[in-house]
Amino acid sequence: MKEMYPFGKGLARYVPLLLLMLPMALYIVFYFGPSVMTVIYSFTDITNVPGSKMNFVGLDNYYDVFFAGNSGERVDSIIRTLYFMFIVTVVQNGVALLVAVIINQRLKGDYFYRAVFFLPVVLGVAVVALVWGMMFDPLSGPVNQLYDVMFGYKDMFFGSFTHAFGYIIFVQIWMYMGYSMLIFLAGLQSVPKDLYEAGYIDGTSKWQSFKHITFPLIAPSFTVNMLLSIIGAMSTFDIILATTDGRFNTRTMAYDVYKETFRGSLQMGLPSALSVVQFLMILVFVVVAVKQMRKREVEH
Repeated sequence: MKEMYPFGKGLARYVPLLLLMLPMALYIVFYFGPSVMTVIYSFTDITNVPGSKMNFVGLDNYYDVFFAGNSGERVDSIIRTLYFMFIVTVVQNGVALLVAVIINQRLKGDYFYRAVFFLPVVLGVAVVALVWGMMFDPLSGPVNQLYDVMFGYKDMFFGSFTHAFGYIIFVQIWMYMGYSMLIFLAGLQSVPKDLYEAGYIDGTSKWQSFKHITFPLIAPSFTVNMLLSIIGAMSTFDIILATTDGRFNTRTMAYDVYKETFRGSLQMGLPSALSVVQFLMILVFVVVAVKQMRKREVEH
């Protein structure tokens, strides 16, 4: 059989490898390299002072994360992160799936609805925080005025110790629900219409069609959305920084990493250890989620 040379002969055959070298180098320098150094720093007493010495301290930084200093606040942040991840993952995907199913019914102006629901994703965190900061303004915000008219009640919103974190969860879901919706919509549109027609002939109801036809066949989309939601929720700190700056019981692990790195002491070992703990938690949840989702895909 004649050998094929899609990229030519001689040195031209190595052009694809040369083209891959630049992105690979960027990945190593800006992602893989810093990740490895973070793990190394977590076992040292390195500081943010140029020229300072670095000494190996073993697991001291990991001990400090859970048992020293303000470790109680860090444990609260971990619990709050898990709560944030669970609520965001369940509600965001539930609402996104519902909206995707409705839009998939070939409604008039469905492309307009897609754009409307996806718009918050492209606005950016700063714009979203500004918009909802005005909406939730305790003095003149329209939401507070609506609360007053309907319930005779006013809230401090992002300034409330009891409700601020709930409003942050709401904003997070509102901002990224459109992204999950598009993934579900792509999965829904790949379901063969013949299956629905066969189900209709057999007398299945709409709920039975969804349960036995739609839901099993969009399992890959569900898996992708679950993973993205888990990783995104457990890594969220920007919306917290832009709305409450970690006050009013809204700190999460990701925000603690940011605070310890850029606003805490000069010690870099502790935030590095906290980053590693955060990564391991995300890894555990992702592995468990992938295992369960893949199992469901195989069963159906």
